[in-house]
Amino acid sequence: MGDQVAEQIAALRDEDWAIREEAATLLGGLKDARAVRPLVSILRDRDRSVREAAIGALTSIGEPSVVALGACLTDPELSVQEAASTVLASIADERVLGPLVRALRSLDWIVRMHAAKALGRIKDPGSIQPLIPLLQDKVKAVREETSTALAAIGEAAIPALLETLTHQDWLIRLHAVESLGKTKSQKAVEPLLSALFNDRDSAVREDAIRALGDIGDPQAVEFLFAAMKEPGLRTLAVEALGRIGDRRAVPILIEVVTGANPPEVTRAVAGCGDQWNEEVITQGAAVRALGAIGDESALPTLVAALEPTFTRAEAASALARFGSKVIPFLLPLLTGPRDENVRYHVKETLALVGWRAGRL
Repeated sequence: MGDQVAEQIAALRDEDWAIREEAATLLGGLKDARAVRPLVSILRDRDRSVREAAIGALTSIGEPSVVALGACLTDPELSVQEAASTVLASIADERVLGPLVRALRSLDWIVRMHAAKALGRIKDPGSIQPLIPLLQDKVKAVREETSTALAAIGEAAIPALLETLTHQDWLIRLHAVESLGKTKSQKAVEPLLSALFNDRDSAVREDAIRALGDIGDPQAVEFLFAAMKEPGLRTLAVEALGRIGDRRAVPILIEVVTGANPPEVTRAVAGCGDQWNEEVITQGAAVRALGAIGDESALPTLVAALEPTFTRAEAASALARFGSKVIPFLLPLLTGPRDENVRYHVKETLALVGWRAGRL
């Protein structure tokens, strides 16, 4: 029997692009380390489909490809650097830490983006300081991958991220806040609360609330109650309370859904051709939050929220999360005069929780 790997490696030099593409694809399936360098050589192939097949094959081969791809990060052709960094974003390890850190300074944003992602995969604390400047990269995708990479590195990155919370550039503060939320570390809660109430930029304050919700630490609950008093932060605070899941929020959220103690100031929001105010959106968020928390004391409120059109769909979804416990609350809604759309949502919710007509 012939050597299939050797045969396909030879086919990579065929004049027909379709044969080269097929050979690269087959080599990816065979996952033989001998194919790495021949596949790397066709990352500069004149045909895009061949290059893409080589990228897929090298990714499939995995660990044996890493070092050779690291060397490609300084290739004179940017397209080769892009291809190598694309693969390394999925398979990189400590052997290419140095080349990836240097690639963060590439003029090509695609290389910077994938290098950041690869460093997040490696999680070496030595890459923290080189990553920090990319939080203000001119390309959003680079900033986002950098934020995610720093979060992946974890608690070792927190001191550097905390330092950036006082940076003059609001974009750096914004992405530092995002990273802190992604770490899900309790150490980030107090600094995020400080950003929530003290940062001069509204976008940073908004993201601080999102980050607190991502972390899910109950110590933020009382502070989020305070943030609910500010119109631009009210809906975000309600959403964060739902993600945290602390039952102390249930009475406050019920008040939001029922319209008790409405905010003194609310903003108009254009939607579906009608003028809605922000509180309508907040009420929908509160319904979803009550469903996420799962406290049964909220069931009557959620059932009542089936009536208004602007909370109906959210209420049905929230009720379904309680399972069979909602059946006694919903069955009465199937009788008597009732809006057909309400009846539809009631039937759909009952079906989702396992109830069938004629069955106890």
